[in-house]
Amino acid sequence: MELSRLSRRAFSTLAGTTVLGLALGGSVSSQALPRSGARGTVPTGPPPGPPGADGQRHHVTLDRYSLLVDGRRLALWSGEMHPFRLPSPSLWRDVLQKMRAYGYNAVSARLAWNLHSPAPGAYDFTGVRDLDLFLRTAAETRMYVVLDPGPYIGADVDAGGLPGWLTATGADARTADPAYLRHADEWLSHVNAVAARHQYTRGTGTLLLYRLDAPHRAQRAHLREKLRADGIDVPLLPSDGPVARGEAERTRDAAEARRVHLAHLAGGVTLHHVHTAFGGTSWGWLPAPSAPDPAYDPTAGIDEARRPTDRTAPLHQLGQLLRNVPDFTRLDEAAGVRAADARLRVRHLVNPDTGTHAYVVRNDSAADVTSKLPMGGTDVEVTVPGRDAKLFATGLHLGAGRKLAYSNMQPMLSMSVGKLDIAAFVGRAGEMAHLVLDCPHEPWPTRLDEEAAWAYDRGKLHVTVELAEDRLTRLRIRSGKTDRTMILLLADDAASLRLWPYETPSGRVLVHGPALLRDAALDGHTVRLTGDTVEECGLEVWAPPGITDVTWNGSRLSTSLGRAHSLYAARSLPGVPELVLPALDGWRRRAENPESRPGYDDSGWTAADRKASFSTTPVPDGQPVLFADDYGFHYGDVWYRGRLTGAAGLESVSLSCGTGARGLLMAWLDGEPLGTHRVDDEGDGRGTWTATARFRLPDGLREARRRRPDAGASSVLSVLVRRTQHAQDDYKAARGLTSAAFEGAAPKVRWRIQGAAAPDPVRGPLNNGGLYGERHGWHLPGYDDADWEPVPSPGGDRRQGVTWYRTTFRLDVPPDVDASVGLVLDGAPGRFPRAQLFLNGWNMGEYAADRTAAPRTFVLPNGILRTRAAANTLALAVLADGVAESGPGTVRLELLGGAAGGVPVEPVASPGLRR
Repeated sequence: MELSRLSRRAFSTLAGTTVLGLALGGSVSSQALPRSGARGTVPTGPPPGPPGADGQRHHVTLDRYSLLVDGRRLALWSGEMHPFRLPSPSLWRDVLQKMRAYGYNAVSARLAWNLHSPAPGAYDFTGVRDLDLFLRTAAETRMYVVLDPGPYIGADVDAGGLPGWLTATGADARTADPAYLRHADEWLSHVNAVAARHQYTRGTGTLLLYRLDAPHRAQRAHLREKLRADGIDVPLLPSDGPVARGEAERTRDAAEARRVHLAHLAGGVTLHHVHTAFGGTSWGWLPAPSAPDPAYDPTAGIDEARRPTDRTAPLHQLGQLLRNVPDFTRLDEAAGVRAADARLRVRHLVNPDTGTHAYVVRNDSAADVTSKLPMGGTDVEVTVPGRDAKLFATGLHLGAGRKLAYSNMQPMLSMSVGKLDIAAFVGRAGEMAHLVLDCPHEPWPTRLDEEAAWAYDRGKLHVTVELAEDRLTRLRIRSGKTDRTMILLLADDAASLRLWPYETPSGRVLVHGPALLRDAALDGHTVRLTGDTVEECGLEVWAPPGITDVTWNGSRLSTSLGRAHSLYAARSLPGVPELVLPALDGWRRRAENPESRPGYDDSGWTAADRKASFSTTPVPDGQPVLFADDYGFHYGDVWYRGRLTGAAGLESVSLSCGTGARGLLMAWLDGEPLGTHRVDDEGDGRGTWTATARFRLPDGLREARRRRPDAGASSVLSVLVRRTQHAQDDYKAARGLTSAAFEGAAPKVRWRIQGAAAPDPVRGPLNNGGLYGERHGWHLPGYDDADWEPVPSPGGDRRQGVTWYRTTFRLDVPPDVDASVGLVLDGAPGRFPRAQLFLNGWNMGEYAADRTAAPRTFVLPNGILRTRAAANTLALAVLADGVAESGPGTVRLELLGGAAGGVPVEPVASPGLRR
């Protein structure tokens, strides 16, 4: 995790000034917050409304506490989503709507240069690379955008997002090298031509912040000048400051997520960044060696299958708090507070405008700790689970003169809906919640659920509730001195995930019940809701006065007014219907790798005869450059063929290679297998795995060569190298073969190399590698496999090399159901294959079972996956070592999740074989 910070002097200097063009350095310790009473420029008040492309110009500044949008404080709660990791543009809307529902008000989007640029000067922003569509969708879902186009983005992407062709140039990336800056400028020019049209400052979109990759001052100045020349006038965020922001890397569980983000809040952060909000898929040859699996981030709040995970609840609660309770956008350090038990560490903060006090209490021990904590003049008993954290508050205004005196629960939201003041507090299931309100006038509480108990004593209303799993407890509080009614809601984590506040242009709405609320619109007397259900559930709506009718996904519901002043649906909303997936059968098989045969025609291949390279890997003395990048082959498998002369008496061949994680090398001599070598060492720590494979010629092959008078005249050495990933830290390290040595003879070798054919014009440069089947369209829909061998399932033979399997299947998912489907390769003991998966021609990633035979699930994104009674083509390219039985074992479809609702999904272009 990273906490970017700003010095007090620099922060004071910047107070109240524009952040357009910021590129300063500096830091501020989270221990150096301003003391209570320090003068601020803008008082605490309502946050700006949800953003949109409204045609109005907006002013973005900052002071010592937070961003200011049109003079209002904004606590940015940004979640990272990489559009390129969801190659189905229709589903961008699904994820953005889920992020908004879970409390995010901004999406941080990185762009992968390598996905857009297959060659110098060539750029593609269409299809799954349509940046304009993504930014339009973000505006339509009322989300701010923090754009990060790099040029280097890291993000466990091949070469950190730098294009493969850059490896074969003299440009020194991420420096002020003029050659690099020319390439980077060209990339940013194409990005900025789109981004400038969507800036919030111009009212034409919701792009709020622009993030720079500028580790060096000279480069930073150049890029800043470049962006301004391109018309980018939103604030710039260099990678090393100056705006105080908190970035949380992957967290192991919900407890760690709470600790990390509450620590940022305690440190004065108001620019919060969640890494990552949506995990996504590193499809094709996109993943860097640091994260070679297709599933990018299993720890994300929304997983690869677009489902909430156990980290969603704390992120949802804190996001809603920052969005709905402005007190937390301006906090000063307050007098120190200690818990009775020293295992609890306390950070005490105060809002100087509202008098709200916040207490971030952290427990780094393994045991649950119950202790007295001084809050608001009272010693309050609190419990913090082991290795967890909690946020408590006192003095929080809850409407109509009522204030929170203290509580052992965390506030989640406080909002006004018509003449209702609604406040929600959250805790863990099984806890006894205790909440105390300061009431200026004697309240008239009404228990709406049996679990609640209350008592009023000397101006304080005490409420106790035993929290149960997925149960919302309501309490209504009235007073004869005000016409405003308070609705107090108490929830555990699960119940909090069914509470959905929504701000419309005509007023606020709060919904309880469904699995997701996507949208709410007020239309006359009707509130129109759209969202998802997973299981049958009730629906409860708090809406402004005059709203009497409710529709759900277009259907009108019969409702009644409840005692909590909410509209109740008379009938439960239906859950998702049962879905049945087809079995995968009808497989056909065909072996390939004709490149291993001595008579194969490689005259069209590229001669590997260069003498010098821009690689950081030295070229071996006396040998030609064999590095794949130098010949334009940057992704996927690479074939080599060496014609040996003077090889009589050859005893063994040693082949050195450089790969990413899980590298693999196969070799043949005159069509006879020499063996397979797996690059299994730990690498160099920078993302490069190197190995030297020594193959002794089999006895039978050596005997046959001795019997042939012409054996030394000419031989053909064929080599296949897999996993040519580029490291993020050393993107110019050689990939593919690096050298060859021989024992028993000193042959002369003329090398040729072949990798991927021309990049797929729709799927992009990272979709295909250099396998024979890929170069000839065996992975594409429409390929005629009628003459392939029918087999019951993939696998079974023991030949060294590549074997392809193909089948087709159909799904029939109802149009109002969002089904997330995965492809499961079960694995089998004794089988250690490599398999590349293609769905409708799209490369979904690699199944690598070298170390384990455990099942692996590949998420098949809707859009690429045809779910509405249309044919899907599934192809597997299986690499086998010739020793273990090949094939992944059972291959099956699995329903990963389903919801009644979803978003309309457009088929992703998946062109078939061109004849």
